[in-house]
Amino acid sequence: MPAAHEPIRVVVVDDHTVMRAGVVALLAPVPDIAVVGEAADGRAAVGVVERLAPDVALVDLRMPVMDGVEATAAITAGSAPTRVLILTTYDTDVEIERAVEAGAIGYLLKDTTAEQLAEAVRSAARGETVLAPRVAERLVALMRRPAPVVLTAREQDVLGAVADGLSNAEIGRRLVIAEATVKTHLLRVFAKLDVSDRTRAVVVAMERGLLPGRG
Repeated sequence: MPAAHEPIRVVVVDDHTVMRAGVVALLAPVPDIAVVGEAADGRAAVGVVERLAPDVALVDLRMPVMDGVEATAAITAGSAPTRVLILTTYDTDVEIERAVEAGAIGYLLKDTTAEQLAEAVRSAARGETVLAPRVAERLVALMRRPAPVVLTAREQDVLGAVADGLSNAEIGRRLVIAEATVKTHLLRVFAKLDVSDRTRAVVVAMERGLLPGRG
């Protein structure tokens, strides 16, 4: 965060010259924000940030040489105390997740207004998270999405044998393990799949593609 009465120093990063110029033009009339540098790709952005140490870097996602996610990771890992604010047209789950994981403090879409952009820059400079409404909704949905279920190789073997119609004793003989061990594996599978019987376990596992070569 800049000292009181000093403008927030911003670098604008976008491979499209017209878009970059448009962002600069939007911020130019704002008295407490100063665009101090520009870059046309991620690698150049990292160099500009290292040289100028701006308060905020407005970074596009899809660029040549080095994309916005790689640039974000490099900038946030560097010595400059620069906050990265993504400014892009893309709002897919994958893009959002990658940007946030790389260390971006905010994610805006290019349909944002001049007032919204200026306020987002101020918030980012203060270290506050800034998200476009659609992006915030997607992030909440992602957080609520259940974690993927993963079966161990042995659990797959046991459940595959169940799918073949074998009893616990028969499964034990096939896999050369004790019948009690078979029951333990099945209980773990039931818990992972949130089911209470063998048939349902097989059905759910096949629906989710957890039994390779079956379904």
